[in-house]
Amino acid sequence: MRVIVLTFALLACVVGDAEDRNWNQFRGPDADGTSRAKGLPVTFEEGSPSILWKTPIDGRAWSSPVAWGNQIWVSNSPEVQNLTPEMPKLDAPLVLSAVCVDYETGKITHDVKLFEVDKPQYVHPTNTYGSPTPYVEEGRVYVHFGSFGTACVDTRSGKILWKRNDLECNHFRGPGSSAIVYCDLLYLSLDGYDFQYITALNKFTGETVWRRDRDVNFGTTDGDGKKAFSTPVLIEVDGRQLLVSSFAAATIAYDPLTGEPVWTVMHGGVNAAGRPIFTKGVLYINSADGPNPLIALSPKGTGDITENILWRSSKSIPKRPSQIVVDDLIFMMNDAGVASCLDAKTGREIWTKRMGGEYWSSPLYAEGLIYCFSQEGTIPVFKAAREFELVANNHLDDGFLASPAVVKSSLILRSKTHLYRIEKVADAK
Repeated sequence: MRVIVLTFALLACVVGDAEDRNWNQFRGPDADGTSRAKGLPVTFEEGSPSILWKTPIDGRAWSSPVAWGNQIWVSNSPEVQNLTPEMPKLDAPLVLSAVCVDYETGKITHDVKLFEVDKPQYVHPTNTYGSPTPYVEEGRVYVHFGSFGTACVDTRSGKILWKRNDLECNHFRGPGSSAIVYCDLLYLSLDGYDFQYITALNKFTGETVWRRDRDVNFGTTDGDGKKAFSTPVLIEVDGRQLLVSSFAAATIAYDPLTGEPVWTVMHGGVNAAGRPIFTKGVLYINSADGPNPLIALSPKGTGDITENILWRSSKSIPKRPSQIVVDDLIFMMNDAGVASCLDAKTGREIWTKRMGGEYWSSPLYAEGLIYCFSQEGTIPVFKAAREFELVANNHLDDGFLASPAVVKSSLILRSKTHLYRIEKVADAK
């Protein structure tokens, strides 16, 4: 019976993957920040005709927008003043919610209250209670707030289908890892100060199917050195599906249906936030705070495959933004506003350009161009090429910490205060 169920689930996954080109998850349908869209806007500014709508989103949350059909979803959390490492004292419970915006009009169609947290953990001022990005599919959106709660919402009615708030983890600085779906499973990464594990829930009921603790030597007993914020990625190697999950010190590939570890690579680092990228048989992993944080890996074999590391790099590597891989080139914008291009086969630096500003959101690739989004509101666009060429240097009123989404031929951008739909129009250059 188990074989029959798993076989059916795998068939369902194949069909779903073939049909799905919605911006359904963090970094899009291919989980790598690339878009196949044509005719996206390149130049725009506040008040220009390219901005079709601009909708205020009250609160303070860095989750990125996801979209299915004409619905755009973000998770949301309130502004909390005077945060201290001691337990925040609130006048009222902390309300965590999910907001749906109509693609055509920019109007909010659902604002669903999901959790009331009476005694929230401390969240660092650079983070929020609503930083993980939702995952959306036909009829359902999965909204994750780390250990503060996870819920499934009916996208048509806004009805809560199930929710959990019993997943243990002291994030210590706040949550960051986003949820993803494969077959009938919803995967959550909880790498905190006290507990570090990955778990799979039944996406229809919210019940736990499996849980795996991070069984590695972190090289420290300090929980602050065991935290991570990365989102897993699903890849296929030699006909086998792998759930690849990066965290402090290591990356592990799991069997996505059973949670059994397949291989482990020990690379060091802590606070990993970038999402791994798999292309042309090579896996690129960013371990954030490590001596050589960017590695290229052949993801074949079982057990400890650390010897499969092809190269390492420490030059201008971002700690929070993920990379973009296009053909045989890696493009990055690091936290301090340094853009760079590496040879994907060797890790050799091809060019570096200091742009200035502070960048935490992950970049976007479309039609030969790289879009980056700064906390100051600057949006440089440059060619994805072996020579740096700045094509546009846009600016919007408020800054960006969320990563972009693409719906049809529109950019969907979440600033600190608003959600934008930006599209190339006849009057815009």
